[in-house]
Amino acid sequence: MHQLNFVSADEAVSHIPSNCHIHLSSVASVPHCLIEALCRRADAGDVCGLHFHHFHTEGPAPYSESRYEGIFFDQGFFVGPNVRANVNAGYADYLPVHLSETPLLYRSGAVKLGAALVNISLPDSNGMVSLGTSVDCSPAAIKYAGLVIGVVNPNVPFSYGNLIPLDEFDYLVSDDAPLVTADFVEPTEIELGIGRNCAELVEDGACLQMGIGSLPNALAFQLQDHKNLGLHTEMFADGLLSLIKKGVINGECKQIDKGKVTASFLLGSADVYSFIDHNPDVLMRDIEYVNDVRVISRNEKATAINSAIEVDLTGQICADSIGTRMFSGTGGQLDFVRGATLSKGGKSITAFASRTKKGSSKIVPVINAGGGIVTPRADAHWIVTEYGAVDLYGKSLQERARLLISIAHPDDREMLEREAFARFGPHFRLIN
Repeated sequence: MHQLNFVSADEAVSHIPSNCHIHLSSVASVPHCLIEALCRRADAGDVCGLHFHHFHTEGPAPYSESRYEGIFFDQGFFVGPNVRANVNAGYADYLPVHLSETPLLYRSGAVKLGAALVNISLPDSNGMVSLGTSVDCSPAAIKYAGLVIGVVNPNVPFSYGNLIPLDEFDYLVSDDAPLVTADFVEPTEIELGIGRNCAELVEDGACLQMGIGSLPNALAFQLQDHKNLGLHTEMFADGLLSLIKKGVINGECKQIDKGKVTASFLLGSADVYSFIDHNPDVLMRDIEYVNDVRVISRNEKATAINSAIEVDLTGQICADSIGTRMFSGTGGQLDFVRGATLSKGGKSITAFASRTKKGSSKIVPVINAGGGIVTPRADAHWIVTEYGAVDLYGKSLQERARLLISIAHPDDREMLEREAFARFGPHFRLIN
């Protein structure tokens, strides 16, 4: 075993200067012990002007809180629930970027990265460590940061696809905190209906991209009778893991990474994390590879399944905000929309419930003022609700409006018809 020389978390972060941009490994594998040590420095008045960059993080996020205003400033690449209120209050911020381009931010110097703080696995006999459940853009951060601190945690699984030599780290810290887990979310009847409609579009041999949550779980439940599916996705969780274990997802039809599951970060149960540990059939790759449009398109029948906050009658897809209020981020949606579109036999699918939990239509005449267009209407293809599936590709604005109204909630269709008639004039006619 390679000899490890550890320092305390407080000693490691004492080398981070004020006015520094800091990368954090993300999702389930956030280096919380280093964040806590930075909070102790801040409480002692020993540091200020620290900017944090990361994907969606789980767990406490003191770097976004008002009590550290002027000391910490969060500028994440995605807005998760733990920072959402503080972003919308102005104590933290969001940096819009396609996830595939986040390594370029560091490489180009657009974000002048001073430090990278990442969770890593125990090393193998060759002194190589894994980034475990969260590779994301950490390889670029490790390469371009002036200071690199690795938290060696036995709970971080040793995953293949992106190993890092120990000599890349300036300091090592030991920690045994468990990774954050997420429980399996049971789908609702509406979500099961959406899942059925999506499943009808997924062909045997397709290569899937989808996320986590009750809607992907509903789709996974509907795919149990499919054959020879592949997986090339930003992330996956327990719903897709069940399909892998059953052999429904086996990667046999993939053109690249054949027979492998390819992902960049995970959030699920401990079973998901155990599954990737020393598993050569799973490749945890950096986001620049996983989300590269050209890489995605090399697999035939690439099928991207994403969601939306609202879709207007012309097919514009808002997926990052509710009006001006940030909810999530651009993420990798357009990366996979375009990759799937360019794939031979590929499909891009946007799936969502026809109404919000408060009863408002998600198919709208116009996007709410300030809402972000994550997928432009020129890139919109299949749109799915519990009431059906329509393909907008090759359709004019009026044709799109007719199709979208046909899969809106029945109680909202008359309103949408009036709005479409007002927009397009007396020549607008509805599909029978």
